[in-house]
Amino acid sequence: MSRFGVQGSLRAWDRFDAILALTALALVGYGLVLIYSGSLGSYDGPTASIENPVVRQGLFAFIAVGAMFIISRLDYHVLLHYAWWLYGASILLLLVLIPIGQTEFGSTRWFDLGPIQFQPSEFAKIATILLLARFLSEQGGDARDLRVLGGSLAITAPVLLLVFIQPDLGTTIIFAAIWLGMVVVAGIHRRHLLFLGAIFIAILPFAWTFTVADYQIERISVLLDAEEDPLDAGYNPIQSQIAVGSGQLLGKGLTNGEQTQLDFLKVKTKDFIFSVLGEELGFVGAMALFALFILLLMRGIRAAQIAGDIPGQLIAAGIVITILMQAYINIAVNLSIFPVTGLPLPFVSQGGSSLVTLFLGLGIIQSIVMRHRAYRQF
Repeated sequence: MSRFGVQGSLRAWDRFDAILALTALALVGYGLVLIYSGSLGSYDGPTASIENPVVRQGLFAFIAVGAMFIISRLDYHVLLHYAWWLYGASILLLLVLIPIGQTEFGSTRWFDLGPIQFQPSEFAKIATILLLARFLSEQGGDARDLRVLGGSLAITAPVLLLVFIQPDLGTTIIFAAIWLGMVVVAGIHRRHLLFLGAIFIAILPFAWTFTVADYQIERISVLLDAEEDPLDAGYNPIQSQIAVGSGQLLGKGLTNGEQTQLDFLKVKTKDFIFSVLGEELGFVGAMALFALFILLLMRGIRAAQIAGDIPGQLIAAGIVITILMQAYINIAVNLSIFPVTGLPLPFVSQGGSSLVTLFLGLGIIQSIVMRHRAYRQF
């Protein structure tokens, strides 16, 4: 490598957003502590085993952080160049998932690969963000034209529908939020947005009648009165309310929560990990978590603001929206103000596919930050 190339590479690493990376690692560390507490009652094997949820999540975190550094070293325009291929591979995986995927809790979301489970919808998020960014930027980054708006919707609709029929309502909402957020950043006209909103409201009764699964209807209905089915659909909402409410200001102390340790709270290292936090670390622990998420999202927004070109701005916005919406929905589920969806809490919940995908997204943001001056448009 020439002297100029070495200097250029070093200057790029000088712009690496250490605050963003350290904040994400702090969230992972927070999650490992909660996974440890949440798995005490369900895992009694050797500490150093790969089956230990903490060890397993730590290994995925190691892989994910490595992936972040590798991706940050790549120019994000290389990923944009292959956006159609990545998107096509995501569509293919989601199609193959339908006949051979693993079904749990009434939903087919994973490939069972022996020691690990692979959830293709997680990686489809990144592929969809990249393709939308490429398409919108090729159209001048302006979504006010109806043809551009329709094209962006045509990109999002197939992956959204394939996730919806799994069925996975939570991830479906994430894809809708990604599309909406990115076209808003690209300047969608207000009247077009209102028109699409009106169409959505008009078709909602038909979607509710013909496409929403019975168990999803039960999950929505228990939001109004969980006590109507306290041993089935209402069980998790009731237990999460008890757990979060009993934590009060400071919590009962790590590993001391009755709902968590006596196994009343289910899926406590994944979907309901925030309830573990609420019970054992209380309001103060929740505020610490919120502070970390706010800082992470602010660094992501900063990346979108300083991005040197339209694709960088749109990609950063799409990744920020993904993290924000996923965190919001997971916490809303734990507070019983949103139906149970199965979405993990970003960086915190146990889950390899989610964690690796999130750090891949952060790696792309780092690539944008490190190269924003090279693509600055004057």
